[in-house]
Amino acid sequence: MEKDSKIYVAGHNGMVGSAIVRELEKQGYNNIITRTHKELDLCRQEDVEKFFETEKPDYVFLAAAKVGGIVANQEALADFMYDNMILEMNVIHSAWKNGCKKLEFLGSSCIYPKMAPQPMKESCLLTSELEKTNEAYALAKISGLKYCEYLNKQYGTDYISVMPTNLYGPNDNYHPTHSHVLPALIRRFHEAKENNLYSVTCWGDGTPLREFLYVDDLANLCVFLMNNYSGDETVNAGTGKEITIKELTHLVAKVIGYNGKIIWDTTKPNGTPRKLLDVSKTEKLGWKYKIELEEGIKLAYEDFLNNPMRAER
Repeated sequence: MEKDSKIYVAGHNGMVGSAIVRELEKQGYNNIITRTHKELDLCRQEDVEKFFETEKPDYVFLAAAKVGGIVANQEALADFMYDNMILEMNVIHSAWKNGCKKLEFLGSSCIYPKMAPQPMKESCLLTSELEKTNEAYALAKISGLKYCEYLNKQYGTDYISVMPTNLYGPNDNYHPTHSHVLPALIRRFHEAKENNLYSVTCWGDGTPLREFLYVDDLANLCVFLMNNYSGDETVNAGTGKEITIKELTHLVAKVIGYNGKIIWDTTKPNGTPRKLLDVSKTEKLGWKYKIELEEGIKLAYEDFLNNPMRAER
Protein backbone atom coordinates (compact mmCIF):
# COMPACT_ATOMS: atom_id res chain seq x y z
CA MET A 1 0.00 0.00 0.00
CA GLU A 2 1.11 3.55 -0.74
CA LYS A 3 0.61 6.21 1.93
CA ASP A 4 -2.04 7.91 -0.23
CA SER A 5 -3.77 4.70 -1.38
CA LYS A 6 -7.54 4.79 -0.91
CA ILE A 7 -8.20 2.35 1.97
CA TYR A 8 -11.67 1.33 3.12
CA VAL A 9 -11.99 -0.05 6.66
CA ALA A 10 -15.36 -1.79 7.02
CA GLY A 11 -16.48 -1.87 10.65
CA HIS A 12 -14.34 1.08 11.80
CA ASN A 13 -16.45 1.69 14.92
CA GLY A 14 -15.87 -1.82 16.24
CA MET A 15 -12.95 -3.00 18.33
CA VAL A 16 -10.96 -4.45 15.42
CA GLY A 17 -11.85 -1.85 12.81
CA SER A 18 -11.06 1.09 15.09
CA ALA A 19 -7.69 -0.48 15.95
CA ILE A 20 -6.89 -0.90 12.24
CA VAL A 21 -7.73 2.78 11.61
CA ARG A 22 -5.46 3.80 14.52
CA GLU A 23 -2.64 1.67 13.15
CA LEU A 24 -3.01 3.00 9.60
CA GLU A 25 -2.98 6.59 10.84
CA LYS A 26 0.02 5.83 13.06
CA GLN A 27 1.90 4.52 10.01
CA GLY A 28 1.08 7.59 7.95
CA TYR A 29 -1.71 6.37 5.66
CA ASN A 30 -3.78 9.44 4.87
CA ASN A 31 -6.64 8.37 2.59
CA ILE A 32 -8.80 6.18 4.85
CA ILE A 33 -12.49 5.78 4.02
CA THR A 34 -15.07 4.82 6.64
CA ARG A 35 -18.86 4.65 6.85
CA THR A 36 -21.06 4.22 9.91
CA HIS A 37 -23.81 1.62 9.92
CA LYS A 38 -26.37 4.43 9.47
CA GLU A 39 -24.48 5.74 6.44
CA LEU A 40 -24.00 2.31 4.86
CA ASP A 41 -25.80 -0.91 5.85
CA LEU A 42 -23.47 -3.64 4.60
CA CYS A 43 -26.36 -6.12 4.57
CA ARG A 44 -28.03 -4.15 1.75
CA GLN A 45 -26.47 -5.31 -1.50
CA GLU A 46 -27.58 -2.38 -3.64
CA ASP A 47 -26.19 0.16 -1.17
CA VAL A 48 -22.85 -1.65 -0.96
CA GLU A 49 -22.60 -1.84 -4.73
CA LYS A 50 -23.28 1.91 -5.06
CA PHE A 51 -20.65 2.69 -2.42
CA PHE A 52 -17.95 0.69 -4.20
CA GLU A 53 -18.90 2.06 -7.62
CA THR A 54 -18.55 5.60 -6.27
CA GLU A 55 -15.48 5.26 -4.01
CA LYS A 56 -13.54 2.46 -5.73
CA PRO A 57 -11.11 1.81 -2.83
CA ASP A 58 -7.70 0.36 -3.66
CA TYR A 59 -7.55 -1.71 -0.48
CA VAL A 60 -10.21 -3.08 1.87
CA PHE A 61 -9.95 -4.30 5.47
CA LEU A 62 -13.17 -6.25 6.13
CA ALA A 63 -13.50 -6.06 9.92
CA ALA A 64 -17.29 -5.60 10.06
CA ALA A 65 -19.17 -8.50 11.66
CA LYS A 66 -21.98 -9.44 14.00
CA VAL A 67 -20.16 -10.84 17.04
CA GLY A 68 -20.91 -12.04 20.57
CA GLY A 69 -20.11 -14.55 23.30
CA ILE A 70 -21.63 -17.97 24.05
CA VAL A 71 -25.03 -16.63 25.11
CA ALA A 72 -25.43 -14.31 22.13
CA ASN A 73 -24.43 -17.08 19.72
CA GLN A 74 -26.85 -19.59 21.24
CA GLU A 75 -29.78 -17.16 21.27
CA ALA A 76 -29.42 -15.89 17.71
CA LEU A 77 -28.00 -18.66 15.53
CA ALA A 78 -29.94 -17.62 12.43
CA ASP A 79 -29.09 -13.93 12.87
CA PHE A 80 -25.38 -14.64 13.28
CA MET A 81 -25.30 -16.75 10.13
CA TYR A 82 -27.43 -14.48 7.94
CA ASP A 83 -25.97 -11.10 8.91
CA ASN A 84 -22.36 -12.22 8.63
CA MET A 85 -22.77 -14.11 5.36
CA ILE A 86 -24.72 -11.32 3.70
CA LEU A 87 -22.43 -8.45 4.71
CA GLU A 88 -19.18 -10.25 3.89
CA MET A 89 -20.42 -11.50 0.51
CA ASN A 90 -21.68 -8.01 -0.39
CA VAL A 91 -18.35 -6.37 0.48
CA ILE A 92 -16.06 -9.01 -1.07
CA HIS A 93 -18.10 -9.27 -4.27
CA SER A 94 -18.38 -5.51 -4.73
CA ALA A 95 -14.66 -5.09 -4.06
CA TRP A 96 -13.91 -7.61 -6.81
CA LYS A 97 -16.38 -6.04 -9.27
CA ASN A 98 -14.79 -2.61 -8.77
CA GLY A 99 -11.14 -3.56 -9.15
CA CYS A 100 -10.00 -3.55 -5.53
CA LYS A 101 -6.25 -4.32 -5.57
CA LYS A 102 -6.28 -6.28 -2.33
CA LEU A 103 -8.78 -7.23 0.35
CA GLU A 104 -8.15 -8.60 3.82
CA PHE A 105 -10.94 -10.60 5.42
CA LEU A 106 -11.04 -10.86 9.23
CA GLY A 107 -12.46 -14.02 10.75
CA SER A 108 -12.04 -15.87 14.04
CA SER A 109 -10.28 -18.93 15.44
CA CYS A 110 -13.74 -20.44 16.06
CA ILE A 111 -13.69 -21.55 12.41
CA TYR A 112 -11.49 -24.48 13.42
CA PRO A 113 -12.91 -27.85 14.53
CA LYS A 114 -13.89 -28.28 18.18
CA MET A 115 -11.39 -31.10 18.69
CA ALA A 116 -8.69 -29.87 16.33
CA PRO A 117 -5.10 -30.93 17.14
CA GLN A 118 -3.41 -28.29 19.32
CA PRO A 119 -1.96 -25.85 18.52
CA MET A 120 -4.29 -25.39 15.55
CA LYS A 121 -2.63 -25.05 12.17
CA GLU A 122 -4.34 -23.25 9.30
CA SER A 123 -4.52 -26.59 7.48
CA CYS A 124 -6.91 -28.15 10.05
CA LEU A 125 -9.82 -26.12 8.68
CA LEU A 126 -12.85 -28.30 7.80
CA THR A 127 -11.26 -31.53 9.01
CA SER A 128 -13.97 -32.30 11.62
CA GLU A 129 -17.09 -30.83 13.26
CA LEU A 130 -17.33 -27.35 14.76
CA GLU A 131 -18.19 -26.28 18.31
CA LYS A 132 -22.02 -26.21 18.35
CA THR A 133 -22.36 -23.00 20.41
CA ASN A 134 -20.79 -20.87 17.67
CA GLU A 135 -21.34 -23.07 14.61
CA ALA A 136 -23.51 -20.51 12.79
CA TYR A 137 -20.92 -17.74 13.12
CA ALA A 138 -18.09 -20.11 12.18
CA LEU A 139 -19.87 -21.34 9.05
CA ALA A 140 -20.43 -17.76 7.93
CA LYS A 141 -16.75 -16.89 8.44
CA ILE A 142 -15.62 -20.05 6.64
CA SER A 143 -17.81 -19.03 3.70
CA GLY A 144 -16.15 -15.62 3.58
CA LEU A 145 -12.60 -16.93 3.59
CA LYS A 146 -13.48 -19.58 1.01
CA TYR A 147 -15.03 -16.97 -1.26
CA CYS A 148 -11.77 -15.01 -1.10
CA GLU A 149 -9.86 -18.19 -1.95
CA TYR A 150 -12.16 -19.00 -4.87
CA LEU A 151 -11.92 -15.47 -6.30
CA ASN A 152 -8.14 -15.78 -6.18
CA LYS A 153 -8.26 -19.09 -8.05
CA GLN A 154 -10.90 -18.12 -10.60
CA TYR A 155 -10.10 -14.46 -11.24
CA GLY A 156 -6.53 -13.97 -10.00
CA THR A 157 -7.41 -11.59 -7.18
CA ASP A 158 -5.09 -10.97 -4.22
CA TYR A 159 -7.56 -11.48 -1.33
CA ILE A 160 -6.26 -12.78 2.00
CA SER A 161 -7.85 -13.97 5.25
CA VAL A 162 -6.71 -13.52 8.84
CA MET A 163 -8.07 -15.61 11.72
CA PRO A 164 -7.43 -13.99 15.12
CA THR A 165 -7.56 -15.71 18.46
CA ASN A 166 -9.62 -14.18 21.31
CA LEU A 167 -9.25 -10.40 21.13
CA TYR A 168 -9.58 -7.67 23.73
CA GLY A 169 -8.75 -4.00 24.18
CA PRO A 170 -10.14 -0.51 23.43
CA ASN A 171 -13.71 -0.36 22.06
CA ASP A 172 -14.57 -3.83 23.36
CA ASN A 173 -18.14 -4.86 24.19
CA TYR A 174 -18.72 -5.07 27.95
CA HIS A 175 -22.36 -6.20 27.86
CA PRO A 176 -23.14 -8.35 30.96
CA THR A 177 -24.37 -11.38 28.95
CA HIS A 178 -23.51 -10.78 25.28
CA SER A 179 -19.79 -10.05 25.60
CA HIS A 180 -16.77 -12.34 25.32
CA VAL A 181 -15.08 -13.80 28.37
CA LEU A 182 -12.36 -11.22 29.11
CA PRO A 183 -14.47 -8.03 28.84
CA ALA A 184 -17.27 -9.82 30.74
CA LEU A 185 -14.83 -10.54 33.57
CA ILE A 186 -13.58 -6.95 33.60
CA ARG A 187 -17.11 -5.65 34.02
CA ARG A 188 -18.09 -8.30 36.57
CA PHE A 189 -15.09 -7.74 38.84
CA HIS A 190 -15.30 -3.96 38.50
CA GLU A 191 -18.94 -3.99 39.62
CA ALA A 192 -18.16 -6.46 42.42
CA LYS A 193 -15.40 -4.17 43.68
CA GLU A 194 -17.60 -1.06 43.43
CA ASN A 195 -20.43 -2.76 45.32
CA ASN A 196 -18.21 -4.55 47.87
CA LEU A 197 -19.63 -7.94 46.89
CA TYR A 198 -18.48 -10.94 48.92
CA SER A 199 -18.20 -13.19 45.86
CA VAL A 200 -18.32 -13.34 42.06
CA THR A 201 -19.80 -16.29 40.16
CA CYS A 202 -18.13 -17.37 36.91
CA TRP A 203 -19.33 -19.82 34.28
CA GLY A 204 -18.10 -23.40 33.93
CA ASP A 205 -15.30 -24.97 35.93
CA GLY A 206 -12.42 -22.76 34.82
CA THR A 207 -10.47 -25.53 33.07
CA PRO A 208 -10.76 -24.47 29.40
CA LEU A 209 -7.59 -23.03 27.91
CA ARG A 210 -7.68 -19.80 25.95
CA GLU A 211 -5.28 -17.56 24.05
CA PHE A 212 -5.66 -13.77 24.02
CA LEU A 213 -4.29 -11.12 21.66
CA TYR A 214 -4.44 -7.38 22.33
CA VAL A 215 -6.36 -5.75 19.48
CA ASP A 216 -3.67 -3.17 18.68
CA ASP A 217 -1.23 -6.03 18.09
CA LEU A 218 -3.76 -7.57 15.69
CA ALA A 219 -4.11 -4.26 13.85
CA ASN A 220 -0.35 -4.04 13.45
CA LEU A 221 -0.35 -7.56 12.00
CA CYS A 222 -3.24 -6.74 9.65
CA VAL A 223 -1.34 -3.85 8.09
CA PHE A 224 1.84 -5.96 7.99
CA LEU A 225 0.04 -8.78 6.14
CA MET A 226 -1.60 -6.41 3.67
CA ASN A 227 1.90 -5.32 2.70
CA ASN A 228 3.78 -8.59 3.04
CA TYR A 229 1.53 -11.62 2.44
CA SER A 230 -0.38 -13.12 -0.47
CA GLY A 231 -1.90 -16.60 -0.55
CA ASP A 232 -5.10 -18.65 -0.52
CA GLU A 233 -4.57 -20.17 2.92
CA THR A 234 -5.69 -18.12 5.89
CA VAL A 235 -3.21 -16.73 8.43
CA ASN A 236 -3.53 -17.34 12.17
CA ALA A 237 -3.18 -14.28 14.41
CA GLY A 238 -2.25 -14.98 18.02
CA THR A 239 0.46 -15.14 20.65
CA GLY A 240 1.09 -18.88 20.79
CA LYS A 241 0.49 -18.70 24.57
CA GLU A 242 -2.50 -20.00 26.52
CA ILE A 243 -4.01 -19.61 29.98
CA THR A 244 -6.84 -21.41 31.80
CA ILE A 245 -10.05 -19.47 32.34
CA LYS A 246 -9.48 -19.89 36.08
CA GLU A 247 -6.01 -18.31 35.83
CA LEU A 248 -7.41 -15.55 33.65
CA THR A 249 -10.16 -14.88 36.17
CA HIS A 250 -7.67 -14.45 39.01
CA LEU A 251 -5.49 -12.22 36.81
CA VAL A 252 -8.42 -9.92 35.98
CA ALA A 253 -9.41 -9.80 39.65
CA LYS A 254 -5.82 -8.85 40.53
CA VAL A 255 -5.64 -6.06 37.94
CA ILE A 256 -8.97 -4.61 39.05
CA GLY A 257 -8.21 -5.02 42.74
CA TYR A 258 -11.08 -7.32 43.69
CA ASN A 259 -10.23 -9.50 46.70
CA GLY A 260 -13.49 -11.42 47.24
CA LYS A 261 -14.31 -15.08 46.63
CA ILE A 262 -14.66 -16.59 43.15
CA ILE A 263 -17.37 -19.25 42.74
CA TRP A 264 -17.67 -21.53 39.70
CA ASP A 265 -21.13 -22.40 38.30
CA THR A 266 -20.52 -25.79 36.68
CA THR A 267 -24.10 -25.92 35.32
CA LYS A 268 -23.04 -23.34 32.71
CA PRO A 269 -21.17 -24.36 29.52
CA ASN A 270 -17.39 -24.33 29.25
CA GLY A 271 -17.30 -23.99 25.49
CA THR A 272 -14.40 -25.46 23.52
CA PRO A 273 -11.89 -27.16 25.89
CA ARG A 274 -8.82 -25.68 24.24
CA LYS A 275 -8.18 -23.11 21.50
CA LEU A 276 -4.51 -22.41 20.81
CA LEU A 277 -3.37 -21.20 17.41
CA ASP A 278 -0.22 -22.30 15.67
CA VAL A 279 1.42 -18.94 14.88
CA SER A 280 4.50 -20.30 13.08
CA LYS A 281 3.36 -18.75 9.79
CA THR A 282 3.40 -15.17 11.13
CA GLU A 283 6.69 -15.83 12.90
CA LYS A 284 8.25 -17.02 9.63
CA LEU A 285 6.96 -13.86 7.96
CA GLY A 286 8.80 -11.87 10.64
CA TRP A 287 5.95 -10.70 12.88
CA LYS A 288 5.46 -11.16 16.62
CA TYR A 289 3.03 -9.68 19.15
CA LYS A 290 4.27 -7.06 21.65
CA ILE A 291 1.72 -6.65 24.48
CA GLU A 292 1.65 -9.30 27.22
CA LEU A 293 -1.66 -10.29 28.79
CA GLU A 294 -1.41 -8.53 32.16
CA GLU A 295 -0.32 -5.26 30.55
CA GLY A 296 -3.13 -5.61 28.01
CA ILE A 297 -5.76 -6.18 30.71
CA LYS A 298 -4.58 -3.02 32.48
CA LEU A 299 -4.97 -1.06 29.23
CA ALA A 300 -8.39 -2.60 28.59
CA TYR A 301 -9.54 -1.73 32.11
CA GLU A 302 -8.42 1.87 31.61
CA ASP A 303 -10.52 1.97 28.45
CA PHE A 304 -13.51 0.55 30.35
CA LEU A 305 -13.17 3.18 33.07
CA ASN A 306 -12.72 6.06 30.64
CA ASN A 307 -15.65 5.08 28.41
CA PRO A 308 -18.59 4.37 30.74
CA MET A 309 -21.19 4.40 27.96
CA ARG A 310 -19.45 1.44 26.34
CA ALA A 311 -20.37 -0.69 29.34
CA GLU A 312 -24.06 -0.23 28.48
CA ARG A 313 -23.84 -2.11 25.17
